[in-house]
Amino acid sequence: MRNTIIGIVIGVVIGVVFGTTVVAPKLVSDSPSTRLKQLSLNTKNAARTPSKQLAKKIDVAVKNKMTGPLVPAKQTSPVVRWKMASAYGSTLPQLGSLGKRLEKKIWSVSGGRIEIKFYEPGTLVPPAEMFDAVAAGAIDAAFSTPNNWEHRIPALQLFSAVPFGPSAGEYLAWIEQGGGNEIFQKIYAEHGIHSIYCGLTAPSGSGWFRKPVQTVQDFKGLKMRFSGLSAKVVQKLGVDTKILKEGDIFIALETGSIDGVQYSLPSIDAKLGFHEMAKHYYLPGWHQPATLIELMINAKRWKALTKSAKSQIESVCGDNVRYGLAVGEAGQFTALKSLHAKGVKFHRWTPEIMTALKGAWKKVVDEESAANKQFKKVWSSLSSFRQDYAIWRELGYPEAQ
Repeated sequence: MRNTIIGIVIGVVIGVVFGTTVVAPKLVSDSPSTRLKQLSLNTKNAARTPSKQLAKKIDVAVKNKMTGPLVPAKQTSPVVRWKMASAYGSTLPQLGSLGKRLEKKIWSVSGGRIEIKFYEPGTLVPPAEMFDAVAAGAIDAAFSTPNNWEHRIPALQLFSAVPFGPSAGEYLAWIEQGGGNEIFQKIYAEHGIHSIYCGLTAPSGSGWFRKPVQTVQDFKGLKMRFSGLSAKVVQKLGVDTKILKEGDIFIALETGSIDGVQYSLPSIDAKLGFHEMAKHYYLPGWHQPATLIELMINAKRWKALTKSAKSQIESVCGDNVRYGLAVGEAGQFTALKSLHAKGVKFHRWTPEIMTALKGAWKKVVDEESAANKQFKKVWSSLSSFRQDYAIWRELGYPEAQ
């Protein structure tokens, strides 16, 4: 009997020890609050442990117990990698540099999820072939101006720069709020292209001449590099216009095969060195009060993008428009001061010449509208908007007084 009692006592003791050390911990709730209480109790026995080290141990313990290993969220959107041909060299102020800015900005904004690689002119395809290359999907995108496709789609010229046309603010107002962009997108959609405005420049210079142009008669017989609608305007005054590539213009001036050249902003013209061969620079740029730059994208590539990716590209291009206008406006007086120091003589067109140019433009736009229904539609939209905008321009802007 004695041995039995002793056995029961020993069994009870062993059971209590086993229960408190093995079974009980497993029955305790494994909730986060319980573990935090346990950790808190343990800290009372860790008075000698530095507070920073203790906090770190607690933080690690809680993360490991409560959440397990931290796993990055699964990336579901595809990485976009596009090749973008450019009509302008990357070192050319604004026209080219805005394309390089697009490349850098879209990478940054998308966190590396969208890459639009800039390629110098002619690296992927010749600039003149970019329209067809984008439409066919041979390249993903192109950085250009709508004016470059004048022979393919004459109406696109009105979406680039308009002689005696709107300033930057009025131009953007028509495009964004006056129905311009809807017509613009419809034209491109017919050719498998989606285009986004992705840059804007300030007014261009009006032209470089070897000799002063003082009367309308002085235009007759001049040989000039001119392009687009403005070339047709000066042709009405007797100018023999020529289309030359960027790299051939300086040589043509140097050899005397042309008497003058119109190209772009003073800062860009100075970069190309036209002042070294022609010292008479005429302003204002009646033919390009503002110039819009575009990002052409293959329509199928565009449609395949997520809404987020589309928004990111549109936002970066919108920022490029803002930046392009600001840099263009801020950089021209510096260029003009530099050109003046190099002996360039600045001239403003006489009222007689400006009147003659406006009359020639009216004839050109009437001819273009009669020859092309699409051109007429765009011109009608822009003209109608400008008539209404004149109410605000004449009353709201001091220079209109």
